[in-house]
Amino acid sequence: MLSGAFTTLGRYWKPLIGMALTLFGAATLVMIVALVVAASAVASQWDELTSDSPGSPTSAQLVPLGVAFGVLMVIGMIVYLLASAMMQAAAPVVLQEAVLGRPIRFGEVWKRAWSRVWSIIGAVFLTGLIMLVPMVPLMAAFAGLAVYTASLGDEDGAMPFALIGALVGLLIAPVAMWLWVRFSLAPTIVVFENQRPVAALRRSAQLVRGTWWRVFGITLLGFGLAATIGFMIQMPFQMIGMLPGLFDPAEMGADPSDGAIITMLASVMLLSLLSQMISQLITMVLPPLVTGLLYVDLRMRTENLGPVLAEAAGSTLPEQYGPPPPAHV
Repeated sequence: MLSGAFTTLGRYWKPLIGMALTLFGAATLVMIVALVVAASAVASQWDELTSDSPGSPTSAQLVPLGVAFGVLMVIGMIVYLLASAMMQAAAPVVLQEAVLGRPIRFGEVWKRAWSRVWSIIGAVFLTGLIMLVPMVPLMAAFAGLAVYTASLGDEDGAMPFALIGALVGLLIAPVAMWLWVRFSLAPTIVVFENQRPVAALRRSAQLVRGTWWRVFGITLLGFGLAATIGFMIQMPFQMIGMLPGLFDPAEMGADPSDGAIITMLASVMLLSLLSQMISQLITMVLPPLVTGLLYVDLRMRTENLGPVLAEAAGSTLPEQYGPPPPAHV
């Protein structure tokens, strides 16, 4: 599966990387615009915000600034989620042609991915809810532990609350993981079979039945490899972002101005956004390819899809899947 994913990425890198650059470049641009607008608003009021005079603004006066910044960030996150859904639709679209050995252009990938993006969002949302269920008691447990620690043990009910939340979360987590793996093929099925979200979940459960551990292992390996590559890409950018913190202004002989501080913080955040966009070229392309190839492989093993693909491609059946079955009379 991993070899096939990298081979597909190598042969169809133009539409795949082009889609990723377009989508996440636009999402990053929105985030940068939000950052610039917020930084400009803060810079214009920096002296008042840092002043200790009686006329300095109160917390109530800063609420509109916080609301504006929050709205811009929410818009950026929505654009990012839409970009992620488009990428999860684009990878199966490319795979549909890759398994037949046919080329596909960027415009066709965009058109077909956009036609399925809302169903993809629905499928991803439903599968995400499964993993959210054990997170709720675990977050409650963390909150109870934080309250107990902050109160230095004075809150007697906080520790039992934290223990119960942790126990419930740990008990639910295996069930949630089992369900998530059963439904993990749903985004791919939405594209390959033009299914709606709920129907795609049922179809995924049907294909995964009897091969849960295999699907789990391959999916985990694909996500783990993509995360490792993404981390290695981000590491140099993160190290560059930490360089300004290695120097003490007193040793440099001058205190940095307010504008220099804002510029430095904005530069660090900009580097972080750029590094995330570059790493997402791998982390958002490789896992959908692995899942898509896993879907094709399962259908070949359980539904005899190989001869159909060979006939559609106008070639013989690959040797690894064996000879085609005898024709039925």
